[in-house]
Amino acid sequence: MTEADFIAALRHIADTPAARGLADDCAVLDIGNETLVLTHDSLAEGVHYLLGHDMADVAWKLVASNLSDLAAKGAKPVGVLLGFMLGDNDTRFIEGLTEILAAYDVPLLGGDTISAPGSPRVFGLTALGTATHSPPPSRSGAQPGDAIWITGPVGGAMMGLEALRAGAGSGAGIDSTAYRRPIPLLAEGQALAPVVTAMMDISDGLLLDASRIGTASGVTMAIESKAVPIAAPEDRRADALRWGDDYQLLFTMPAELTPPVSAVRIGTVERDHGDGPLLIDGRVPAADRPLGYRHQHLAPRHDAPQG
Repeated sequence: MTEADFIAALRHIADTPAARGLADDCAVLDIGNETLVLTHDSLAEGVHYLLGHDMADVAWKLVASNLSDLAAKGAKPVGVLLGFMLGDNDTRFIEGLTEILAAYDVPLLGGDTISAPGSPRVFGLTALGTATHSPPPSRSGAQPGDAIWITGPVGGAMMGLEALRAGAGSGAGIDSTAYRRPIPLLAEGQALAPVVTAMMDISDGLLLDASRIGTASGVTMAIESKAVPIAAPEDRRADALRWGDDYQLLFTMPAELTPPVSAVRIGTVERDHGDGPLLIDGRVPAADRPLGYRHQHLAPRHDAPQG
């Protein structure tokens, strides 16, 4: 099965409204007067991070990717549960975990540890939050005529990974921080939650994630490629639009409104013309090039962006 096939099969099981049809960043669960927001992400050795990578960075990225999902719902984190696989450099993992939890004032609530010597390491984290606006934003509310916005540049993680693979680190003018230690935009997500019509974070590539909003909302996301800010050379623009791990917020809102946070308008939501959920510069994207990163049942990719 591909990732999409597997998720489609799970939808027959996840039939509670809180699951949002498995078509959103998080589950949203109403309990009394409180709305809980829950998400779970995993990182796999050699797939989501390089072999031999500093385990403090792995811990940071594991937590940050989950907090970014909460940001896309405008949620305030209340704690995390860790699934940890014992191995090398566990002390460095604990140091990085301590650092990011302190940076965002998020408590560790519990979790589980396992050991599987000889197997690639896999880590999981569940993040819990409370909604700051009800209902929390979804992917399915974009309306024709809305403006499409992004909170910052894409391509930084791509360039950072390439620098790490080349052994450049922060050399040659390329900083690997965007790949190693992404920043979850929690404050921005909370400010945007009351005014957006749809929102998600960019983890699998701008174009793929934009198409997901289009599909969920039954609209066409018309992106102007030159309007998208990138943190890469201009000749890498097409790659930057498809690369994952950037964790910017992608959102739609009525065209007459101004976002309450720093953001760049990159397109317009159009009604579904029957050409699909995404247009790039007025054209349907070529079918022979992926829009972003999708997990497949293949040998591990040792240079893959976050999925």
